Amino acid sequence: MPVWEIIGPVMTGPSSSHTAGAAHIGRIVRMCWGGEVKRADLYMRGSFASTGAGHGTDKALIAGLMGMPQDDPSIRDALELARAAGMEFHFYTDEVAGAHPNSVRVVVSGDDGRTMEAVGYSIGGGAVILHKLDGFQVDISCTLPAVIIMNRDVQGVVSAVTSYLSAHNVNIATMKLHRDTRGGLATMVIELDSAEEHADTEVIKNLHPGIVRVIGIEGED
Repeated sequence: MPVWEIIGPVMTGPSSSHTAGAAHIGRIVRMCWGGEVKRADLYMRGSFASTGAGHGTDKALIAGLMGMPQDDPSIRDALELARAAGMEFHFYTDEVAGAHPNSVRVVVSGDDGRTMEAVGYSIGGGAVILHKLDGFQVDISCTLPAVIIMNRDVQGVVSAVTSYLSAHNVNIATMKLHRDTRGGLATMVIELDSAEEHADTEVIKNLHPGIVRVIGIEGED
């Protein structure tokens, strides 16, 4: 059993779910976005909405979007620091039946018109689940490095990706496939065994014409 499961994570703030977990979610969203976040709309659900302000959940989410780790003392000043850095952010309450009690939907947008939507939730001890990304179910803990591939549901995409990983001695820990409809859009979520195993997202994007987008997530084990 990891030590943090016994005594909790090293963190700034009063709650491993509402503070450390929220900061973790924010960092994952930033990784998926692929750079600096300039605008974010955050839709708080369940206890994140009802008690999050008292536990610093709002500050922790923004701190994570700025790239701060969960033990950064600056989390307590994250809202002011974000405004000073030019980040625009807004918080809302999101009533969704059956939603995880410690969850948030984050919509990030850029000046170029690009947007991204992510849903994540905190499961305690600073651990989180990235539940959805741009409407697709991914359900990964982000403790292991991962590659998320969005593609058209056509023949050859899966074999192209797995052949590339095998040729570069990259071992797959888990692999999940999702699609909305046959022949429509699909996602491939691949967790790798360790951070030492590298999968080049730019190379993967060009492996098959059916691949639309590739996102790399650094593991935070």
